[in-house]
Amino acid sequence: MTPPPPPPMPTGRFAPSPTGVLHLGNLRTALASWLSARAAGGRWIIRMEDVDGPRCRRDLGEAQLRDLEALGLTSDEPVLWQSGRRGAYRAVLEVLHEADRLYPCACTRKDLLKLASAPHAEDGLRPYPGHCRNRAWEGFDRALRLRLPEGPVAWQDRLLGSQEDDPAALTGDPLLFRRDGCFAYHLAVVVDDGAQGVTEVVRGADLRPVTATQIRLQEALGLPRPAYAHLGLVIAPDGSRLGKRGGALGLAELAARGVGAPEVVGWLGFTLGCLERPEPCAAADLIPRFDWTRVPKGEVRVPAPWAT
Repeated sequence: MTPPPPPPMPTGRFAPSPTGVLHLGNLRTALASWLSARAAGGRWIIRMEDVDGPRCRRDLGEAQLRDLEALGLTSDEPVLWQSGRRGAYRAVLEVLHEADRLYPCACTRKDLLKLASAPHAEDGLRPYPGHCRNRAWEGFDRALRLRLPEGPVAWQDRLLGSQEDDPAALTGDPLLFRRDGCFAYHLAVVVDDGAQGVTEVVRGADLRPVTATQIRLQEALGLPRPAYAHLGLVIAPDGSRLGKRGGALGLAELAARGVGAPEVVGWLGFTLGCLERPEPCAAADLIPRFDWTRVPKGEVRVPAPWAT
């Protein structure tokens, strides 16, 4: 009898977009992902999600990598830049087309405003109402959407517990290729998670609503489903979303205020349940103390002195 294949190496990833400075919420996600992978004896990789054309800059990505390294978080593999993966994404679109899962979408943002009752936040609007579902194929140089099956998707979130959504009702058919020639987030993230052997996705709770949609795409491509953990967001001292004036500080600004990398790591470790109180430390010191059962589920406020 052939023995079963060994289980995949536990693999976590951090995948920022190189459009600005990493703030405390980004850094908390990176540290949680790194700690989870290291505590499981696995590997951790960094991927730059730079498919969104002019908004993404190589120099900003390099600065983000330096900030991660300052916290002790380095990739176990060469950093993957999605801008160099266009051929792989196009090949996947061809596979989906052969399976009759793609259709062209001619809707503009103005059209979607008319078709949907309220604006939403993914590539303009959501959920997409399926207006172009019966449109004849027009080639790969059009905006393309994935035809989703109806029905709920259930998954177990390592932080939030049992979850279930119907992606067809929640997001509608997701855009995979945009009319401006850019491959969309859903396609790139799912394809690269599969290609890189990612077994765990740690990210902010604001991305939880797209999880079921991405699981449907994984199913369409025959890719394994990673485990998910959605962290509560880091918010400003006054309870507002992080912004430049509300505490969304990068390491350089914090250093200018006298807050060094060990203090940042210690505070982040405290917010992840690894420490009883914030105290300077190295990321490696937190590995034996990390446990998902101790990570708080709710939002975390930036210390007021850091934001003033």
